[in-house]
Amino acid sequence: MWNSSSIKFGAFLAPYHPLNADPALQLRRDIDLMEHLDHLGFDEAWMGEHHSTGSEIVPAPDMFIAAAAERTERIRFGTGVMSLPYHHPLITADRITQLDLQTRGRLIVGTGPGKIPLDAHMMGINPVDQRRMQGEALEAVLRLLRGEVVDMETDWFTLRDARAQLPTYDPAGIEVATASTISPNGSVLAGTHGLSLLSLAASSPTGFDVLDRNWGVYEKVSAEHGHQADRSTWRLVNPMFLAETRAEAERAVSRRIHAIAEYVNRQQGIKPDWAQTPEGIINQWRTDNLGEFGQVIIGTPDDAIAQIQRLIEKTGGFGTLLILHVDMAGWEDTKRSYELFASEVIPHFKKRNVGRQASLQFAEDNSQYLLGGLIGAITKAHTDYYGQPAEQLAGQGA
Repeated sequence: MWNSSSIKFGAFLAPYHPLNADPALQLRRDIDLMEHLDHLGFDEAWMGEHHSTGSEIVPAPDMFIAAAAERTERIRFGTGVMSLPYHHPLITADRITQLDLQTRGRLIVGTGPGKIPLDAHMMGINPVDQRRMQGEALEAVLRLLRGEVVDMETDWFTLRDARAQLPTYDPAGIEVATASTISPNGSVLAGTHGLSLLSLAASSPTGFDVLDRNWGVYEKVSAEHGHQADRSTWRLVNPMFLAETRAEAERAVSRRIHAIAEYVNRQQGIKPDWAQTPEGIINQWRTDNLGEFGQVIIGTPDDAIAQIQRLIEKTGGFGTLLILHVDMAGWEDTKRSYELFASEVIPHFKKRNVGRQASLQFAEDNSQYLLGGLIGAITKAHTDYYGQPAEQLAGQGA
């Protein structure tokens, strides 16, 4: 049976950055964040792959992970996600196995069809073909990772006597996840191949509504293909930014939150009224979608706890909550947000303070007995030393 104390926590970066800052510094800050998350005890950090539209500035998540892994000790890294139609499957498998060895097994391979239309356009890929291409590439990559010699030909790649010459760090293999949004396509693909499920739109109204349905599809397809659906490998993504109060959280993001709204709205060619002020953007994002991001928590640890509990009740339990990280506040406020999450939200679900709370409750419930014993012990110590009770000594001015 699923237990909330088993839940894990991490961050999911595209990464999203404002267009008016230095990209070299933004990349360094993302690596700094990896170190911070590792220090705070987060379990995972994911980095995406994108090639256009300005905001999402990492085209090679494996290169980023290789750098971040050298600066961290225990946190696991996921490609969030590697867009399979953009790469030849043999190159993909080779880069995966090299990175898995370099990180000594701390790699999770997240896969997807590719998200940004301009990426596909620049590569001459028809968006209609992307999900088919993902399925073809995924089949080839999984076989290569299993050590098979692969002969395969499609309309966009050929494999002849192909093999990955490097092994995975763990002889049992490497965890591979497939992204899911609203349609059941991701659930079907993950269930067919026995992969982990990554629900990117968990906090959007529509994505939230179908979470349990898509898990049901995943369970059904997994069983049909001889795989066991495991909730511990199910990851949900939700944007969050925390501070001590809601007002403080709003203040922290108010100067830069417009960048994410511009990113979404300029791609759609729209200028909605709500996007004209920080207050309007915050209210829109809290109550409705902001592009593909779903609804955000800009508030306190209690707000985060309530949202995670809502996701638990909807799904029946999952393995990892990934905070969708958006670069919308200064560095110190950003670090503080994750510190609050680590110090107050994570212990709540992992029940790390149950023993401490029980200890104080016992002391409260038995205060008269315990304090009476303490007073008796002090009185006896005085009597043993001075030969008369402490209260008599006090009356004598001792």
